[in-house]
Amino acid sequence: MKPAVLALPLLAILSMTSVSAQEWRLDDPRDMVLVTPDGELLDYIPDAADVTIKVNRRGDRVLIDHYGNVVATEMTARRYARGLRRGDTFAASPRYEPRQNEDFASSGGNTDYFPEAPAEGDNSGEITGTVPGIEDRSTFEDQPLPGDGIQNDNLDGDTAALENPAETPDTPALPNDPVIKLDGKKSRYEITALQTFLDREGASPGVIDGKMGSNVTKAIIAYEKITGETLDPNNTEDIMTRLGFNGGLPITEYTITSADAAGPYIASVPEDYSHKAALPAMSFTSVTEALAERFHMDETYLKELNPGADFTMPGTVIKVVNPGATRKGTVARIIADKARKQVFAYDEAGALIAAYPASIGSADTPSPSGIVSVERIAFDPNYTYNPKINFQQGNNTKVLTIPPGPNGPVGTIWIALSKPTYGIHGTPEPSRIGKTQSHGCIRLTNWDATELAKMVKPGVTVEFID
Repeated sequence: MKPAVLALPLLAILSMTSVSAQEWRLDDPRDMVLVTPDGELLDYIPDAADVTIKVNRRGDRVLIDHYGNVVATEMTARRYARGLRRGDTFAASPRYEPRQNEDFASSGGNTDYFPEAPAEGDNSGEITGTVPGIEDRSTFEDQPLPGDGIQNDNLDGDTAALENPAETPDTPALPNDPVIKLDGKKSRYEITALQTFLDREGASPGVIDGKMGSNVTKAIIAYEKITGETLDPNNTEDIMTRLGFNGGLPITEYTITSADAAGPYIASVPEDYSHKAALPAMSFTSVTEALAERFHMDETYLKELNPGADFTMPGTVIKVVNPGATRKGTVARIIADKARKQVFAYDEAGALIAAYPASIGSADTPSPSGIVSVERIAFDPNYTYNPKINFQQGNNTKVLTIPPGPNGPVGTIWIALSKPTYGIHGTPEPSRIGKTQSHGCIRLTNWDATELAKMVKPGVTVEFID
């Protein structure tokens, strides 16, 4: 069966933000696809405002986020399929190589450098590191963002629901993994119910957006490992019954308060680190961003559920996801599965407590292998940029302290590991968790990272497996 993904050139892909996946045909050499650095088809459509387009030495257009991460490389479907037939991990795109300098080489080439934990008694929660900007990457030339308004007649209907997501390249089956299939076209409400149920049961689907994708598939498999039960994602009646026993309906009403409307909020998240450091906090940029994170939602989905709502007006009643209570327990062991892009938390008896989708390293900046341990946990950490340790970001040549906040480079949590420079942390971009690469650390949504942080303590082992 041909994967149910969308056949558009990059110009159209970035202008049609409502599209949920890509479709390609081998018999049409014009069909283009977006391929992640580990060789999978990208399972979401980036917003043009969220990426910069560069051209690599091979002439391919490459999508790069504002933190310097490669999101995807554009190539023909025929070329991508040829690589699949050869069994290549990533046969079609040259690596995104940083310009190395003496300081970078002395740090071991690690783009997530974090020094030793502060001395005991230092409660500042400060961490040090840099996320390299795209200015530091020398193998690409700038290309203007597209936006010619190309239309596509195949965008009608509910593009969020996939008939058979298990057969699309965005959810590659791993050995011994069961195949998860959807019978027919599920509504966004039905998929929201499934995501909400999984979230309440400790099998996080990442952001709840009413869309079936790889993170949901992984969460279903994790739920079965947590409970020992089989979950049929096609049995909506059963899922609704189960929701009745663990928190109620997936969508509930919420009244916006004066505190919600007041913030404080920042106008935007600047790219330049000196501008970040000048802010009082790396706060949310809007009421919708803050509420989306509180209710584990995709911000766009929150707005779609409430058309015409004035989120800045106290007293406004809106519809939100009801994610339920925070997971409780004591975690004794963590496994970071690089292949599945998932983190598993186990108790002392070896029972799985929770599972989270994650971005774990990349081919260029891989995560470590083997066993390390948790050294300390920092909530709402500062972030110190030091150009002598890693890359120089923009024209910044001095050490800068970026204040805490959910839009900081590591989100709201930093769980330091015993291997210097590595940790488990949050993110300012939850919708990309499990779908893009990190710079070697383990990146979770802020709410999943917070939940995990409250269940761990120093000494807990973290095992990276390939």
